[in-house]
Amino acid sequence: MENSAHESLIESSENEDDFRSFNDNYDDGSHFLYVINSILSGTARLNVLLPTATILAFTIFAPLLTNDGVCTALNRWLMGTFVVLSASSCVFFTFTDSFKTATGRLYYGVATFQGIWTFNAGRKKPCVSSDYRLKWADLFHASLSLIAFLAFAGSHSDVVACYYPSLPRKVTNTLPLVVGFLISVLFVMFPSKRRGIGYHFLLHKDALYSRC
Repeated sequence: MENSAHESLIESSENEDDFRSFNDNYDDGSHFLYVINSILSGTARLNVLLPTATILAFTIFAPLLTNDGVCTALNRWLMGTFVVLSASSCVFFTFTDSFKTATGRLYYGVATFQGIWTFNAGRKKPCVSSDYRLKWADLFHASLSLIAFLAFAGSHSDVVACYYPSLPRKVTNTLPLVVGFLISVLFVMFPSKRRGIGYHFLLHKDALYSRC
């Protein structure tokens, strides 16, 4: 009787070890699949690396401002101004962040060297302000977002027809893929922990709200 009980305990312990090993392998596999999916998604679509509002506005207004690619000098000037404003918004949204208070209310703000400045005149502050200070990594992510947007905007069919119609189609088809792959790899290797406005993809990996 004692021997059978002892054997059953040994078997249950071995099964538990196998289950833990399986879980560890499953977690590693899930993380690997996440990384691969992130890189492939960013490679296929540059817009997933950029703020949703900026991409939506650019998609709507680019055909209007370029007259569907049939541009005059005024169209080129208007479109150039719009590209600058859109690129600036990508950089700005990279510096935004958010936190939750003890009541669960969500506040958005802009990261500064002193901490986060909320949009309600800075009256609300997170528990640990130092966690929200502007860091050199934010400048790195802002640079990646800027490059991704310029590649996205520069490969738009109406923009190509307006500014450089003689550019080979192979270039406009290949450039976004190359830029998307490189930036996706960098975003996965060096993710941001900020939960800014509009960013919903790679920049939110392992980001957590701070609760007071």
